[in-house]
Amino acid sequence: MERSYQFIYDRLFHYYGPQNWWPAETVFEMMIGAILVQNTSWRNVEKALLALKPYIRPERIERLAVDELAQLIRPSGFFNIKAKRIKSFLQWFQSYHYELDKIKKLDRQSLREELLNIHGIGRETADVLLLYAFDKPIFVVDAYARRILYRIGFDMPTSYDSFRRKVENELPNNLALYNEFHALIVEHAKEHCKAVPICEDCPLTVICDKRIE
Repeated sequence: MERSYQFIYDRLFHYYGPQNWWPAETVFEMMIGAILVQNTSWRNVEKALLALKPYIRPERIERLAVDELAQLIRPSGFFNIKAKRIKSFLQWFQSYHYELDKIKKLDRQSLREELLNIHGIGRETADVLLLYAFDKPIFVVDAYARRILYRIGFDMPTSYDSFRRKVENELPNNLALYNEFHALIVEHAKEHCKAVPICEDCPLTVICDKRIE
């Protein structure tokens, strides 16, 4: 049985179907959600976004004091830190006059470097923004991807970017594929490849070495 990233994607897509990610009403809400989800569950992010809903425009959040913003996003945890990160992100976003089309014209590497220079934006968050906000095909390396590929039997690099490039080198440069792949990995980690895995009926069991950390 072939063991490849494309095979994994195909099996997960066939099993779970399209995920229609990112879960947000607007691109700006998606971007804020990507910052809020750092070190917390999506359930907590949803609570924070609900409180933030009356202000979910860049100009309105820009006018909020950091303390006000922090209290609104309190359910997401680390709210004082995340409020400062959102403000730093908005400062960068404002330099483009909040115009997504201008940002999308940048090449992937240049845009990624700009995002990584924003306070509080690490590689995973930057890549989520590249993929879901700015339409740049990229593989997002998160804890779920590391867990699933390790258990299947892949010996992946520990370095974030080496891991990412190893996957991207074997997949087509296709935005829709990467959009779905990250969402499918998250879904699979929640349904089957949990901390304590549920291997029964797993769509990847035919190629999985079942290596447990």
